[in-house]
Amino acid sequence: MKIGYRTLKTAIGTPIAISLAQWVGLSNFISAGILTILCIQPSRKSSFLSAWQRFIACTAAVVFSCVIFELIGYHTVSIFLLLLLFIPATVRLKATPGIASSSVVMLNLYGSGGVTLSLVGEQFVLITIGLGVGLLLNIYMPSLDNKLKKLQAQLEKNFSRILYEYSLYIRDENDAWQGKEIAATEDILAEAKQLVIRDRDNHLLRNEHTYYNYFRMRERQFELLKKMLPLVTHLPKTDHIALEIADFFERLSKAVHPGNTAITFLEQLKELKREFHAEELPETREAFETRAHLFQLLHEIEEYLIIKNKFKKSDVTPWKKRKKEA
Repeated sequence: MKIGYRTLKTAIGTPIAISLAQWVGLSNFISAGILTILCIQPSRKSSFLSAWQRFIACTAAVVFSCVIFELIGYHTVSIFLLLLLFIPATVRLKATPGIASSSVVMLNLYGSGGVTLSLVGEQFVLITIGLGVGLLLNIYMPSLDNKLKKLQAQLEKNFSRILYEYSLYIRDENDAWQGKEIAATEDILAEAKQLVIRDRDNHLLRNEHTYYNYFRMRERQFELLKKMLPLVTHLPKTDHIALEIADFFERLSKAVHPGNTAITFLEQLKELKREFHAEELPETREAFETRAHLFQLLHEIEEYLIIKNKFKKSDVTPWKKRKKEA
């Protein structure tokens, strides 16, 4: 059974918050542990935002509770009216996530049977301890670099295999490939997107995120790879331009990596397009359709390479120390 960091933080933070509240002498010290549990979040950004929203909601809960309980009395009807007014107010204050936390404060005040200044002060100490412990624990967030690097390596391996299979199909019409790398790539990109968002939210002062830019670039390229598939299946292996494209795909499959060699392949593609345009005009319907598929495929390959070329070398910080690859 694997224990995650949030579980570990919750297990550590809850007894610490309760112990602190008990040590200070608060009557509702258990509530501090509840507030800490609710404050543990998956990222630093969400943790700070959550703590702020819960503080606003708890402050509003104290104000609403004091007014309604003192005016109407300590009855269940008062709780009904309190929630009826408080929840829309919390939504208006954009502190909806704090509703659960603030209910702890409301019930503490309701259970007291009478609001006093010291009791109100005690609730704010309780809020400070509960949210404060949660925030302190959330300062530490494990690095996701290793996971992202692993996903990057898997993604590039799949890209390489897809391009190589395209070259094989054009040459031999080899239909043994089942395309499992395409489905796997979709899963990798989905997982990477979630991890990147978490990692970006853990760096509060960073505007740009290298991995976000990288996986966004690969996602756009992947859409083009999927567009190429039906075009590849319509190319006759007897056409010499199609065979040159197969060779091009094979070379490209061997050069999938984070570095930027797209400019080299764009030059090769430009020469290939010159050959294509120098060909005689098609005379039959079949030849015309082949030319159309070739033209569209060359366009998709060019877009694929342009996307990579725009991914500037300055955006690939994790790989700056890597040796330049061909």
